[in-house]
Amino acid sequence: MPDDTDQTPHEHSDETAEASSPEPEAPQSDDSAADSGSDALISLALTELQQRRDALHQDIESLNQRKRQLEQEIAGSFVGQSDAIARRVKGFQEYLSGALQGMAQSVEQLELVSQPVVVQPSPLDQEAASTQEGDNIADLTPAVADTFRPDEALIRSSLERFAEQPDFYADPWKLRRSLDHSDIALLEDWFFNQGGRGAQSSRGNRPRNVLVGSALIAILSDLYGDQFQTLVLAGQPERLGEWRRGLQDALGLGREDFGPNSGIVLFERGDALVERADRLEERGEVPLILIDAAERVVDIPVLQFPLWMAFAAGPGEIYDDDNELL
Repeated sequence: MPDDTDQTPHEHSDETAEASSPEPEAPQSDDSAADSGSDALISLALTELQQRRDALHQDIESLNQRKRQLEQEIAGSFVGQSDAIARRVKGFQEYLSGALQGMAQSVEQLELVSQPVVVQPSPLDQEAASTQEGDNIADLTPAVADTFRPDEALIRSSLERFAEQPDFYADPWKLRRSLDHSDIALLEDWFFNQGGRGAQSSRGNRPRNVLVGSALIAILSDLYGDQFQTLVLAGQPERLGEWRRGLQDALGLGREDFGPNSGIVLFERGDALVERADRLEERGEVPLILIDAAERVVDIPVLQFPLWMAFAAGPGEIYDDDNELL
């Protein structure tokens, strides 16, 4: 029997060939040599770049120094000073040109008005003009004085009643005091000669002026009803306090009757009074302006409204510098 360990000649030859074949050698790498060469090149390039950079910095610094030196030389030389002066002159010239152009535009926008030729009138022309003006005044005066003519009967009836015994229990807004004949004559003149607007001589003191004003308010309240408000101008709180107390006593009023939404408003300043009167007229209401005798100066706009009375104080009513009535 053949032995299991026996091998065929073919198998034996294969093993012999495998044993005799030499093993392949491992390839040697040149990476280390290549890396060292590239590092050397990079280092050399960086060194050259650094040297060039340093050289450029030196050149730039040298040029800057040269520039500063040239600027100093130019500034110190006549040419440099002339150039600086020329630049300043040019700048001023541009400013002046702009200013002149603006002035020319402003002049063009002005409206030039030719001066009228004034001819001196002859004496005959002056006499004719004076006569014509007198006729015009005569024509206008009745128109102003006739303002209350339609209500003359009612006004005179009220004035006659004021001359009688006072009615201390009359309704509010009715006069609870009596007037003397001089006060009634003053009111008649104001109604029928001045047409409801003008100055009257003070009655000698503030309480009597307030009484006359109260009578005026009572009559106009009957004429205009709720479409009527009284505006009192007195420059100091003390004076306004006297007016308020006097009106309360003479007309039977309370504190609620004084204020912007009530029948009587008190003012220390004329401009505020004018604003209030304007608003009343815009609403179709009638303002009555009463001016205290201590008001030496009255703004002209106050006098533009149709109903106003100013009390003109006499020399015996004012003392010191406080303009207080005796």
